[in-house]
Amino acid sequence: MGPVSQHPAAPARPRVSTRVGSIAESATLAVDAKAKALKAAGRPVIGFGAGEPDFPTPAPIVEAAAAACSDPANHRYSPAGGLPALRTAIAEKTLRDSGYAVRPEQVLVTNGGKQAVYEAFATLLDPGDEVIVPSPYWTTYPEAIRLAGGVPVEVFAGEEAGYRVSVEQLEAARTERTKVLLFCSPSNPTGAVYAPEEVRAIGRWAHAHGLWVVSDEIYEHLTYDGVRAASMPVEVPELADTCVVLNGVAKTYAMTGWRVGWLVGPLDVVKAATNLQSHLSSNVSNVSQRAAVAALTGGLEAVASMREAFDRRRRTMVGMLNEIDGVECPMPEGAFYAYASVKGLLGRTLRGRTIGSSADLAAIALDEAEVAVVPGEAFGPSGYVRLSYALGDEDLAEGVGRLQRLLAEAE
Repeated sequence: MGPVSQHPAAPARPRVSTRVGSIAESATLAVDAKAKALKAAGRPVIGFGAGEPDFPTPAPIVEAAAAACSDPANHRYSPAGGLPALRTAIAEKTLRDSGYAVRPEQVLVTNGGKQAVYEAFATLLDPGDEVIVPSPYWTTYPEAIRLAGGVPVEVFAGEEAGYRVSVEQLEAARTERTKVLLFCSPSNPTGAVYAPEEVRAIGRWAHAHGLWVVSDEIYEHLTYDGVRAASMPVEVPELADTCVVLNGVAKTYAMTGWRVGWLVGPLDVVKAATNLQSHLSSNVSNVSQRAAVAALTGGLEAVASMREAFDRRRRTMVGMLNEIDGVECPMPEGAFYAYASVKGLLGRTLRGRTIGSSADLAAIALDEAEVAVVPGEAFGPSGYVRLSYALGDEDLAEGVGRLQRLLAEAE
């Protein structure tokens, strides 16, 4: 026998790809999951983490879904881009609510708003393309951009600016690699709403520099004090060919668990994104799509009722937060979040622990007061916390009251 050949050992390879392994866990879902786990263990935790209405889905929508379960047509595959009836309903709803005229072929129905976010960036970005992301931002935006090969470029606006970025800030962040501006109004996490003239100025700036805009409008119906949510391609019609609008039924109709979102855009982009979805997940659940048709073709009475409750809770929460020494919370004009600056508490000690960051404060609040909030690190710079006021009035008052009593001890 000849000599046995010697092969060098193969280099160790990571079990998880670098691309996926580098994704940060959704901080908002993590906080909500921890709060629910503690409640299940018997602890009286009050959670301000999750961004979902506490109301049930309106009965007519549920009834439409129940009826859809019995229809064999819904037991089979349907077009990857969405049921024709739903794409038509979305186009009609977009014109009714935003004044934006689009065709059903310009609509792609997705598995919730998150899939719409990812597919928009995956369709628009090549490796190295930059996306300007106003900060504070929803925690999923930068991760979706990175997954698509893009580079998020954060532009921060603090409480003194009402959490709204200016054209000057955006221009300072623009480079030759900038391809997309991410825009969200009403905002998650801050509740900020850009005035129509601000939307126009930003949209015209983007158009002048040949940039795409991905505009997340999922909180469009949740505004207060007579404030109107302006749609980017309506305010700047010349931008329509380079604008993708994201939306869904989750927030407006208390349908977070039904997982129906969509994107609206130019035909070539929607066709490409639909092709991606045909390989990624095929069609959204037909029963959920039928429920969404009922939601969009029905009235907005339930939405108005929820908005009234959110408005009441908004005022209670912000008033109570601003009574805390070291906390400053602007009054949000939209969505259902309060975004409070806690920079005045940093460096203090509380029950033997130093508050070095908003993440520290969130951990202390959960341990010592059994209150779950999301720290600002999930959305941008430290020094802030986000609290959702989409929970019952009694729990809201009790939870913020616990924070008041705890933080009064900070030295």
